[in-house]
Amino acid sequence: MSAGAAAVEVVGVTKTYAGLVAVDDVSMRVAPGEVYGILGPNGAGKTTLLRMLFGLIRPDSGEIRVFDRTWADDDVRTLDGVAGFIESPKFYPYLTGRQNLEGLRLLDGTGLPDRVEEVLDIVDLTGREDHKVGGYSYGMRQRLGVAASLLRSPRLLVLDEPANGLDPGGIRDMRALVKRLAAGGLTVLLSSHHMDEVEEICDNVTIMRRGSVAFHGTIADLRTMAPDPGHLLRTGDDAKAVVVGRLRHPDIVVEPSPDGGLVATGSERGLAAYVADLVHAEIPLLAFTPTRTPLEALFFMLTDAEADPPSRPVVAGACR
Repeated sequence: MSAGAAAVEVVGVTKTYAGLVAVDDVSMRVAPGEVYGILGPNGAGKTTLLRMLFGLIRPDSGEIRVFDRTWADDDVRTLDGVAGFIESPKFYPYLTGRQNLEGLRLLDGTGLPDRVEEVLDIVDLTGREDHKVGGYSYGMRQRLGVAASLLRSPRLLVLDEPANGLDPGGIRDMRALVKRLAAGGLTVLLSSHHMDEVEEICDNVTIMRRGSVAFHGTIADLRTMAPDPGHLLRTGDDAKAVVVGRLRHPDIVVEPSPDGGLVATGSERGLAAYVADLVHAEIPLLAFTPTRTPLEALFFMLTDAEADPPSRPVVAGACR
């Protein structure tokens, strides 16, 4: 591997199925030691891109380099130091977690026997390792998938929708696990269709839409582009609340919500002043809750299936 080589470098990759462009001229670079997120709604091309990285399918054009290796030049050696899973990991349900991992360790031919115990501890499955996987929750099977990936002590961990189908507690646990792995120096490439799953853990993100790149940059850059937050507002007199907004707060927008009540959009300072005026005007304030976070709003703006795709991807900052 050459000095300064990227963990993953994707250059102009395109994949078409029966005339449908699943991945369209995608480029991205994952630096060693970072957590990189590929975001997009279902059908955006995320899993297809990861399948090409793992060599399960080949691109029609472009190149994917993994630690400066390619499938054309290095074949299966391209995956040296790489582990992970596409979609949901599968295990033998009639075997225990430990037995599944031990079988995978022997098949892969890597990792010492005590590595099984080590990875079970890393993913917080100690105490459940001798229970049959058929009795595991979905979140436990996802964590067992991460454990299986860690058996070979990879330098790059690739996770396809690791929090998909998890309840809020499972999402929290998976996020904490990825944070711990990254803190140990592991490079992590993960896909997701939920912005809030990766907001706290990713250094850089690529947002995909209909197979194309809609955004490249850091989470910090993404935050600077996010629109003002919107809040659902319920009052004892919505008509009067709209008038107060129009007359006294031109910096915010107050309009009826399709689901009832009002939606107020503007800066935090402007919204705070508006709410204070509602109270001063003796308009009963029944509810004031965020409709979605600013980053979620931006994510939907960038990936809206009804809108025309951007002519070129938004690049808010160079990936480090």
